Amino acid sequence: MTANLLRKTWTDLDSSELRLLLDACIGGPGQFDGRDENPNKFYLPLARESCRIVLTYAGSRAVAIEPGSAFDPAEWERLSEEIEKSLLTGPVKVGREYSFCCCRVVGSWRGDRSGVQILPPPGDAPRAEIEMAEHPFILECPIRVSDFWPVTNHRRLREHRKLSLLLNVLLRGRVSLQPRQQEHFWAALPRDGVDSEYKWVNRFFFAKLGKSVIDEVSQPAAERLEEVDPEEYYAVVGHDGRPLRVPSDLDEFICRYMELLPANRAKFDRSTFWVDLASRQWTYSVSASFASLVSAIESLTDRGKTHRLYCDECKTQCTHEVPGATEKFRAFLETYAPGASRRKRRSAMYSLRSGILHGSELMQLDQDHAFGFGPSLVEPVRITE
Repeated sequence: MTANLLRKTWTDLDSSELRLLLDACIGGPGQFDGRDENPNKFYLPLARESCRIVLTYAGSRAVAIEPGSAFDPAEWERLSEEIEKSLLTGPVKVGREYSFCCCRVVGSWRGDRSGVQILPPPGDAPRAEIEMAEHPFILECPIRVSDFWPVTNHRRLREHRKLSLLLNVLLRGRVSLQPRQQEHFWAALPRDGVDSEYKWVNRFFFAKLGKSVIDEVSQPAAERLEEVDPEEYYAVVGHDGRPLRVPSDLDEFICRYMELLPANRAKFDRSTFWVDLASRQWTYSVSASFASLVSAIESLTDRGKTHRLYCDECKTQCTHEVPGATEKFRAFLETYAPGASRRKRRSAMYSLRSGILHGSELMQLDQDHAFGFGPSLVEPVRITE
């Protein structure tokens, strides 16, 4: 059996960071070789006689590194030292990047325990002229830096993205960040105060940021964001025209998120992704937006699994299945939105979600543009031959 070059002490090794370092030190672009027979093996920098190492993946995680035909033990020893130094150690500093909020950010807020800070944009940053817009702000958060810049930058962008999606759940209104994929669309640009100029434009934002990684959080703004009692804060729905305010327990909840076990944090990250996507999809498809919200709830539950166990009723080893996806969805809502009278509606919600994703149903609003409100607008339309 070929030895696994991954050391047992590398339990916290991030596979994406590992690839960044391997690509820089060994080269790429990498190849599959007989992908049908070996779909989880990837060869660097190329396959066969040029291969120096072979990566084996389980999902997105690298679980093994094996020597290739051109493997050099001395080179690997140097690379192992680089992995220890660049990926597993390093001081904690502060990463910075722009996020956006539906409310203007006119002051700063700092979490003393979490190390997270919200800052207003600098004076020369672009600003929206109306209140109902995506208003930029600078988000700072702690990151562990590496002496290999691509890894540090990867961590900065990753943590900024996760924290922005978290704030989208914790703050009233919408918090977002620029999408990774470029998007072009027609836009009406006001001209002369009345008429509009129509242009094909690129969705993009740029403003001066300064250093993207700094030793300590920046000095706060002269004005501080207002902190509001949580019950009062979440009781208000919609945009009230005021600048961004935060709940007084925001720092505590960010810390709770940071303290989650890796598996639970990954669950929560998937859920915040679907919540964000539901907002993005709303203008394109109410059906897709609804399905994303159900997926956000499903991300926080465990999938049904089959277990063999001793059954007192059968007096033998039987195969039993824990509650399935529909029942887990209902149980989650029963816990956090209780009410026996809503059980039938919860089942209908999950059934609708399944019908949408499997192509058999579509909400009426995604097919017709109607004026006014009525049952037909919220009822699904079953797709028939």
